[in-house]
Amino acid sequence: MTNTPTPTFDLLSQVAGDPGMRLIFSERATVEAWLRTEVALATAQAELGIISRHARDAIASAADPDRIDLPRLWDETRVVGYPILPLIRQVDELLPPEDRGTTHMGATTQDIMDTGLVLQLVAASDYLIGLLERVGDELARRAAEHAATVMPGRTHAMHAVPTTFGAKLAGYLADVTRHRERAIEARRAVATISLHGAGGTSAAYGPRAREVRALAAAELGLVAVDVPWHVSRVRLAEWAQAWTLAIGTAARLAREVIDLSRNEIAEVSEPDGHHRGASSTMPQKRNPITSETIVGCSIIAGSLGAAVARIVEPGHERAAGEWHAEWYVLPTLASLAASSLDAMVGLVAGLQVHTEQMRANLELDHGLIMAEAYMIGLAPSFGRERAHDIVYEAAGASRARDVTLQDALLSVIPADRLDALRSIDPAEYVGECAHIVESAVAGWAEARAVSP
Repeated sequence: MTNTPTPTFDLLSQVAGDPGMRLIFSERATVEAWLRTEVALATAQAELGIISRHARDAIASAADPDRIDLPRLWDETRVVGYPILPLIRQVDELLPPEDRGTTHMGATTQDIMDTGLVLQLVAASDYLIGLLERVGDELARRAAEHAATVMPGRTHAMHAVPTTFGAKLAGYLADVTRHRERAIEARRAVATISLHGAGGTSAAYGPRAREVRALAAAELGLVAVDVPWHVSRVRLAEWAQAWTLAIGTAARLAREVIDLSRNEIAEVSEPDGHHRGASSTMPQKRNPITSETIVGCSIIAGSLGAAVARIVEPGHERAAGEWHAEWYVLPTLASLAASSLDAMVGLVAGLQVHTEQMRANLELDHGLIMAEAYMIGLAPSFGRERAHDIVYEAAGASRARDVTLQDALLSVIPADRLDALRSIDPAEYVGECAHIVESAVAGWAEARAVSP
């Protein structure tokens, strides 16, 4: 009696899982990727006369996921430890008698599994880059929309100097632009076939091993290299790192939305909707549920980063356990990235920006957010250090006497220096914010024009 594996229920995936990525790493897609690799190998060997064309056609017909007994495959895999031996035995049983024994000629299990994984990672890359581009497009649109929307800039969570919401979004857009460049490079590096045989020497492939590898790679749309990478997993770690960093940027935005949504700040809100973010017991609640989901995905992705660092450690010519970690880590990271980026698209597109509240918050704390502006204005008369001390003392007096910073300064500055203390609108002290937005949007448009 066979035992079909039952996946553990995953609540996060149920709430935020991405259907497209789930298909790419599904049971069927995984087995299909291995079978595609076997067919590509057979096609290359038939082209070179190593096996007959009849055998190749028979292998292509038999290597159909619908013809594979999956419960049997997994039962036998638990005995062998790896799925390829039981898989090719099933394929071989489906071949005509005269063609049996022609599947998997010269290959080792890792050749097939690595190449199958690569096919999935390439598909995942294309899917994720598409999501990343949607994120960038929305960020560019919203940054331009709010290029002149003045708000408090914050350092250490405290008011610092005025900025614009567009400039804030421009920082995320610049990150996404870099993530796209990194993702394209990671896709290029990972799209490499692995057909090097048992110990990486290609001995069993025979004297035409390089030709076999090149033809099979072309059949699969991959690149062939002469140096085996059975234990050189840097390209996979780089792929994982690229998407872990992208998830981190999504989480940075999510955390900011959570902070700026607080009742005490109320500068932005997540998209609204009936019962969206509702509480089971507090009817007033409107929780930032999209942002919370992204943060949750990021926590897991960050934890998996420790495992990514370990997958590059295999010794000799074959991993002894490190390889197994990849089977979980890479699909999981791909899924987390898809969930995070898809959520980020909706978050940015539907984010409600409360411009009046942003403006009102600039006046909190007696207008002390303009302290730097006043210090710079006084510096020509007093020198920067003395000006700093004057404004510092005035800031303390402002809080103690419950007056504005400007009034506190006017009580201690000689009349002939008052020109430096004219009322300064925060919108006049946002520096290069407009250029920051313009530069980020232009940079994204330039990068977007380059095909992956």
